[in-house]
Amino acid sequence: MSESGSRSRSVQKLRGRQLSFVWKESRRFLSPVLLVLFWQIASAGGFVSARILPSPAQLAHTAWGLIKDGSLPTNLLVSLERASIGFGLALGIGVILALISGLSRLGEDIIDAPLQILRTLPALALAPLFILWFGIGEEPKILLVTLGALFPIYLNLHKGIRSIDPKFLEMSRTLGLSRSQIIREVVLPGALPDLLLGVRYALGVAWLMLVVAEQVNAESGIGHMMMDAEDFLRTDIILVGLIVYGLLGLISDWVVRTGERWLLAWQVDGGKRV
Repeated sequence: MSESGSRSRSVQKLRGRQLSFVWKESRRFLSPVLLVLFWQIASAGGFVSARILPSPAQLAHTAWGLIKDGSLPTNLLVSLERASIGFGLALGIGVILALISGLSRLGEDIIDAPLQILRTLPALALAPLFILWFGIGEEPKILLVTLGALFPIYLNLHKGIRSIDPKFLEMSRTLGLSRSQIIREVVLPGALPDLLLGVRYALGVAWLMLVVAEQVNAESGIGHMMMDAEDFLRTDIILVGLIVYGLLGLISDWVVRTGERWLLAWQVDGGKRV
């Protein structure tokens, strides 16, 4: 009797935790849903012109048409490929540069100043220059995404490395750890919170850069679809493209936040785990 009661309480606790997790994850989407409902009500009441801002119902109908004819999935896959390659390059380059600059005074003198200068340049204004250098293919689009996403990763990881207690590094050397072991066992875990914060910022910048990159001599992608819609005055298709970009940013941020809870489970903030 007591065992069955104990099992029942355990099941109830597990279900309670699952419901709590679902609520915590879903409540982030509550405000966008309410905003869409308000938008639909305003459109139905005639407060918003359908020519200027189509209703959510109209956009859903347009999106379904784009899905059925295959244009939205095809362009979405192209955009995802460009963003993935560009962000992957930014992550790899940013981590390497931050390690060199953060672990060595000489490395910081060589790397940090040029990156700080490059960071102040308007990345969007570099699009014409990238086209002159790399042509009108995929390279300038991917490199624009890479350039935009590089700096948040580098800056945050560099800060995280510099914030590591020197006593930990000294103790690691005393224990006879090699430089690669110190980086793997001490530096990267210690700077991981800052790196993940940089990844979140970098993903947002990557989608922003992709919007611009795909509107410059592109033959595919969500941005290209939006440019074609502009020629035919299709406001609904343009808004569908913007919503897709927004959803991609929201989903990617959610993925990183979920990864933070798993990777940083050891952190305690205000009595609650991250």
